[in-house]
Amino acid sequence: MFNFKKENRLLNYNQDLLKRDLIAGITLFVMLIPQGMAYAMLAGLPPVMGLYAATVPLFIYALFASSKHLSVGPVAITSLLVFSGVSILAEPGSQEYLSFVLILAIMVGVIQFLLGMTQLGFIVKFIPHSVMNGYTSAAAIVIGLSQIKHVLGIDLGNHLQAQYIFIGVIDRLKDINMIALLIGVLSILILIFLKKKAPRLPGALLVVAVSSLGVFLFNLDESGVKIVGHVPQGFPQLVVPSFSPETIQLLLPMAITIALLGFMESLAIGKAIAKREKYKISPNKELKALGLSNMIGAFFQSFPVNGSFSRTAVNHQAGGATQVTSVITGVLIIVTLMYFTSFFYYLPNAALAAIILVAVYNLIDVKEMKHLFKVKPFEGWVWIITFMVTLFIGIQWGIIIGAIFTLVLLVNRSSKPQIVELGYVKNEKTFRNIKRYKEAVTSKEVVVLRVDSNFHFANISYIEEKVKSIIKQRKELKWVVFDMSGVNDVDTISVDTLEEMIDFYQEKGITILFASMKGTIRDTVNKANWNHKYKEQLNHLPLDQLLKAKGIHLENSQELKMGELDFQI
Repeated sequence: MFNFKKENRLLNYNQDLLKRDLIAGITLFVMLIPQGMAYAMLAGLPPVMGLYAATVPLFIYALFASSKHLSVGPVAITSLLVFSGVSILAEPGSQEYLSFVLILAIMVGVIQFLLGMTQLGFIVKFIPHSVMNGYTSAAAIVIGLSQIKHVLGIDLGNHLQAQYIFIGVIDRLKDINMIALLIGVLSILILIFLKKKAPRLPGALLVVAVSSLGVFLFNLDESGVKIVGHVPQGFPQLVVPSFSPETIQLLLPMAITIALLGFMESLAIGKAIAKREKYKISPNKELKALGLSNMIGAFFQSFPVNGSFSRTAVNHQAGGATQVTSVITGVLIIVTLMYFTSFFYYLPNAALAAIILVAVYNLIDVKEMKHLFKVKPFEGWVWIITFMVTLFIGIQWGIIIGAIFTLVLLVNRSSKPQIVELGYVKNEKTFRNIKRYKEAVTSKEVVVLRVDSNFHFANISYIEEKVKSIIKQRKELKWVVFDMSGVNDVDTISVDTLEEMIDFYQEKGITILFASMKGTIRDTVNKANWNHKYKEQLNHLPLDQLLKAKGIHLENSQELKMGELDFQI
């Protein structure tokens, strides 16, 4: 299933590329060990499953991907989505919970693979940037809050709503384990310090090593510090989870959400790196590669995976050249599983929580929210709604309600299109919006309107009412001229309504005309016999030529001052 370009790239593989990929692969391995275990814990799974998720899926993705640099594996938001979707169906850590997670991973893979096979990767474009950014920012906060229980060493249940987590912390303040808190805070400080002062050092791995050693030397697990404990040794065993229609129905909404969000995140970072390296990636190939990774990986105890922003960036910075980096990383993870899992026995949960907290805080993008409000307040409010819903109602509802809110606002905007009155600007010899050009000349006998929208069932009544309001206030009006340059389509109800307006106002001595009517619109209205009934209205002439043909000369008209018109469009 390799294409010619990929085969050619492998044929040209040389010692220099291998050296680059080897360095990058080792670097990713150092990152992925602590991150994988931490994200498995975030998903409510045994930490070893984070390592399982960094084996088979990496090999599968490397075989079928079009991206040379994308690093797949466990990621924070996907892990949280897994937890939020499955924890309501089964107790985290139970055998039933593990089974549901594996079924979910298979479903995610199937959805992604089918989308890729049917060339439907473009559907992710229908999730607006404002929704995605607001969702990601809130999810990062929820992820952080969900780890507070590990840092404080207390049980806060499985809530993922911010208010319940805060209430739980207040209620359990007296139960805080100060040693766990100390480990968590020190781990966070070390990670932040190393990130700023020595970014090349594997900060997360150092925290894992030092905290594990500290627990071992001082027997801190006997003081209530929760540790990872026994980590199974060996390559992940083949598991075939049992399906049922009821299970599929329950998991389907979350599977669709993870499939689409995982793909969007993967595509975004993959495209960014590909652009820098001057090559292109195929969205549908990426969908198929991710789908196969999740499907096949699930049979080897992997939970849903996708591309990681942080690891992909590190891979690129470390000099990774091809997907051989993923293969090298996967091989090193397998070696770790075979021989070194006992080293993680004393790893404290507080240290893993610290790794998650430091990894996700950069996802909170308040700057983008301010930018959206500055440029387009409409998108800013979409960000706010998505953010608040995700934070206080539930992470599984954030995307859905954000998208619905966007749709409602778009429908509302579409139903009330911008209607602009035009006047003649003499020094430019053209027609302009009279609200922007105060020197524009208008007339008491003619009004020129430009509708910046298609005419359709949702807005034609609004347009009709605006025209009625204008005509009612202009007693000397003889002509209403629509500049159709911004109109690309009309539907049947709009054609019928325009006919009613033409006939009604013609009886009152007011003629409605149309300028710059495009060919597609003329074709539509001709099917309603306008070429026989309304020959005068069926006009493709530009506005200035139409007015001239009708003997209407705005440039010689007496200017109508804005004060004479109460209604403003």
